[in-house]
Amino acid sequence: MGPRESHRTINTILLLNIVDGTVVTVLVVASLAMLVYLVSRRMPPRLPDGDVPRNQPLLRRWIGGLGLSALGGAIAAIVTIVICEVVLNLFGTPIELDTHVWVTAAFAAAGIAVFNIWKSRWWRKVIASVAVVLFLVTASLGINASYGLNTTVASLLNIETGHPLALPSRTPLPTPDPIATSTTPPAPPKPLWQSWVAPAGMPATGKFGTVVIPNTASGFVARPAYLYLPPAALVTNPPALPILIMMMGQPGGPDYSSKFLPTLNSMAAVNRGLGAIVLTIDQIGSPTQNPLCIDSAQGNVHTYIMNDVLNYVRNSLHVAVGRTNWAIGGYSNGGECALSFGAQYPGTFGSILDVSGEIGPSLGSPENTLKSGFGGDQSRFDAEQPLNIMARTRYSDMLAIFTSGANDHYYGAEADRAQAAATAAGMTTRRFIGPGVGHRSDAIVYGVPVGLAELYPRWELSAPAG
Repeated sequence: MGPRESHRTINTILLLNIVDGTVVTVLVVASLAMLVYLVSRRMPPRLPDGDVPRNQPLLRRWIGGLGLSALGGAIAAIVTIVICEVVLNLFGTPIELDTHVWVTAAFAAAGIAVFNIWKSRWWRKVIASVAVVLFLVTASLGINASYGLNTTVASLLNIETGHPLALPSRTPLPTPDPIATSTTPPAPPKPLWQSWVAPAGMPATGKFGTVVIPNTASGFVARPAYLYLPPAALVTNPPALPILIMMMGQPGGPDYSSKFLPTLNSMAAVNRGLGAIVLTIDQIGSPTQNPLCIDSAQGNVHTYIMNDVLNYVRNSLHVAVGRTNWAIGGYSNGGECALSFGAQYPGTFGSILDVSGEIGPSLGSPENTLKSGFGGDQSRFDAEQPLNIMARTRYSDMLAIFTSGANDHYYGAEADRAQAAATAAGMTTRRFIGPGVGHRSDAIVYGVPVGLAELYPRWELSAPAG
């Protein structure tokens, strides 16, 4: 196999879809087959007179050992879950039932595999060792598929496979004629949805790919951002368009923005190519860390977003001026960051889209967040809480949209609290709850479209409702 074929094979593996059910089904079948082998032993021979098997005590010990090993593995799973979920509160939200089942089943099966390693032939030791890995991988991919966020192997392993997006050249604005002396006041401009005429040859869909945002001011090491340019942004003389800056959850990355790419293209098709420019940035840097969207030892995320990202948008993208045309949004961890930045900088952002967002910066428990995230500085911890920021500020012409799933009781309650605080502070708020939606990829698939439906009329990309 040559280098080109090897590269193609690696890419095929990295881009393999791991949430559509096929991969997980194959792994579950393989795990069950392996488990059947591990619990099976050749039946001991009977005596010629048909008496009891001569090795029956060994068989009873074998069955008893399997049962105790499976039970030990299940107990270890339960202890692990309790420590992670209750004691350390690593995830900031209760783990759902199917995750409990996956973890418990994997640990119990791994216990059986470990039992097979003890006092067995070398080939059985090898098979049992492979089985441990297989059981854990199957459970990991099963949990990932149930949440539906890491759609490919590359995404799960945090390997960037996105295609760089070449930005269209920006057309300079015309210079006003200094000789013109007309005193007739210009007519007020028509809304974009009324004045826009799609030129011939405009692409039917937008472009989507990665861009690298220079971290000149912050030094924060972020993964490439994902940028969506609607069809109207790809023509020779594009109109200035509104922008939505999005952030995903933790663990997660900007590549999750592919979840709402179909929505962006379908809305552009309905609106004659008009749409928002959507820039999904990386506010965590790695799936294993959470810098809390502040400047800290884990990275100057606040400076990255409010300096580096905003400068990139102003200098590189043809966006409309004015705070009304700028929105900040996010999902889960990103939703909290969006609420925080929107609340702190109403002069920059005129709208907030909070999709199942956290109520405040979180590293699990409030105690751990205070200690690990803020170095024990209570005043700084309090100052960064979005509810506190909104309580000391009065807002005018600020739209805040809060979405969550009907099955997401934890973050749904936090969205209710956030909306109440935003309303009390003078924001115009909208609250949407998706039937049958939880705190998984379905929250993104639900929340972003309903949020954009509220934002498009505000941005004059579509006619006002009614």
